[in-house]
Amino acid sequence: MTQLQILVGTTSGNTEHLADHAADLIKARLDIDIAMHYEPSFDTLDQTQPWLIFLASHGAGDYGDSMLDFYAQLTDVDAVKPFPYAVIAIGESCYDTYCSAGRDIDQRLQQLGAERIYTRLEIDMLEDDPEAAFEQWYGGWISALRSCTQS
Repeated sequence: MTQLQILVGTTSGNTEHLADHAADLIKARLDIDIAMHYEPSFDTLDQTQPWLIFLASHGAGDYGDSMLDFYAQLTDVDAVKPFPYAVIAIGESCYDTYCSAGRDIDQRLQQLGAERIYTRLEIDMLEDDPEAAFEQWYGGWISALRSCTQS
């Protein structure tokens, strides 16, 4: 059975709340196990399963505090298995570094050989309702996930 790896990079906790809401919605629509990683470590993540990454940008485009160690680990990796993933990037559009952490991890995972299966969602905390934005996005992501996990 597929086990979705949900990675959460947050400082204030808003991104964690969104990831928890998303996990509930996904469980209601899919027969899937979900592993929540609130302080992910690259070494313990399953690269044979899909990843859904919720990542807030803070300060000068920095990764959320709970994902700083993961970011450091990711910079030391030369390649990954071609696992499917998608990114939900969260930021505030008043900053030049809007969603830059999410954009960065998306680019890095592609460089390493992971397969983005659906368009990155960028949520502006100044303009968007995060839960509503995710709810509009995730139907297409579920279709993409089903396509890549069916044998």
